[in-house]
Amino acid sequence: MESVRGQLLVAGPALLDPNFWRTVVLVVEHNEEGALGLVLNRPSETSVGEAVPQLETLLDPQERLIIGGPVQPSAVIVLADFEEATDAALLAFDDVGVLGTSSSPDELTAGVRSGRAFLGHAGWGPGQLDGEVERGDWILEPAQLADAFSDDARGLWSDVLTRKGGSYALLARMPADPSMN
Repeated sequence: MESVRGQLLVAGPALLDPNFWRTVVLVVEHNEEGALGLVLNRPSETSVGEAVPQLETLLDPQERLIIGGPVQPSAVIVLADFEEATDAALLAFDDVGVLGTSSSPDELTAGVRSGRAFLGHAGWGPGQLDGEVERGDWILEPAQLADAFSDDARGLWSDVLTRKGGSYALLARMPADPSMN
């Protein structure tokens, strides 16, 4: 399967894993060694200023940290929209990617238009994500800047499916528990 780097993985209705139910994941890296992504729509109750004051020069200290996935939940990853691509970033699409660990936030502040901090990430071993996509666990949609930095993270799953249109738009309006319909 070809790389889905820069795509959104939108959880399909059959994906019941509580870590990924109704999530939207930005695929930051996908190659023969596996994949790395960030769940975009699981805001935490903790602010950047409370948890990671070192990032206050780069990010709004009042902004909520996002639960990026079940892998390394205590690690902080910064997703940014860069003015210019640098070696200090792993780009997912366009000028959006994650900060590398080799530079301090103070060194990068001038090159970042906007950013968001995530706790943990989603990860897949070799071929694992390919199998999940082929099985229909995930619906693919090209990522847009507005998805990565949405002001309505909790509504992102429905928003992306509605944008995709057709039967996906119907899925977007499906109640969380279809038996309650």
